[in-house]
Amino acid sequence: MIPIAVVGVGHLGQHHARLLSQIRSSLAGIVDVDEKRAEKIAAACKTKTYPTLAPLLGHVRGVIVAVPTPLHYAIGKYCLENGLHCLIEKPLCQTVEEAEELIRIAREKNLILQVGHVERFNPAVLAAQKYIQNPKFIEVNRLGPYDPRVSHIGVVLDLMIHDLDIVLSLVQSEVASVEAFGAKVISEHEDIVKCRLRFQNNLIVDLSASRVSLEQYRKIRIFQPDAYISIDYARKDLKIYRRKKPVVKSFTDIEILKPSLKDEEPLKLELEHFLDCIREGKKPMVTGEHGKDALELGLEILEQLHLHQ
Repeated sequence: MIPIAVVGVGHLGQHHARLLSQIRSSLAGIVDVDEKRAEKIAAACKTKTYPTLAPLLGHVRGVIVAVPTPLHYAIGKYCLENGLHCLIEKPLCQTVEEAEELIRIAREKNLILQVGHVERFNPAVLAAQKYIQNPKFIEVNRLGPYDPRVSHIGVVLDLMIHDLDIVLSLVQSEVASVEAFGAKVISEHEDIVKCRLRFQNNLIVDLSASRVSLEQYRKIRIFQPDAYISIDYARKDLKIYRRKKPVVKSFTDIEILKPSLKDEEPLKLELEHFLDCIREGKKPMVTGEHGKDALELGLEILEQLHLHQ
């Protein structure tokens, strides 16, 4: 058993707490400024609440940081400086400089710093890896309803950053150019954005992110020589369309693969991976560096964004 604390049990943190309470009894306590909410979730998870992390120092080996983004750096730094392994929700920090500082501390103290890009643990994404080779064009759509709890950031660092991390993990090339357009609709930040990334290897990636849609729609399509790969994040569904012959004369010349996937909760897989990294001292799938790269690209998109108000 590896004792873990959860800091912040809001919309996402409550699920971290729920799952940790089920995984080898790893949940040692929760910390949240909302005392009533913390007590309610602690009772459901059969654990204790604490006003700060201080009483848990020396009693836990790791921390899940699921507080609002503006607090990631201060809490992450406190945890790392006190020798605690960290899984910090995305985006890692507000600035690249803050992210680099957390990475430096984790490296110096030989601690795990994992970033909560949970789509990396989506069964469909994991299963697609072996089919993706030399993509030429990628199209991503991530749409959903507005949630006031994330009004402090826009749709790029709230939603699109998931797909930026996925794309960067698939593409072995540097970004050559960024073009982005968007609009404010509901909040004081961008609520809908369309972006085109051009990579130095000539790959083009088109991304759309919106939080003014009535329904959730989350898909990534990958086009490469002889194949088209479709991933539905929400349904955890994967389809591969491949050419069977050099020349396609009919639909029968195309094979469709539908790999059988386990209906596993990505967040649970992410937490189990975090525990394994602590236990075995191995590098996490989503490192602090990966989190920094996704953040840096997201900030570049915001800098290049032509925003209509």
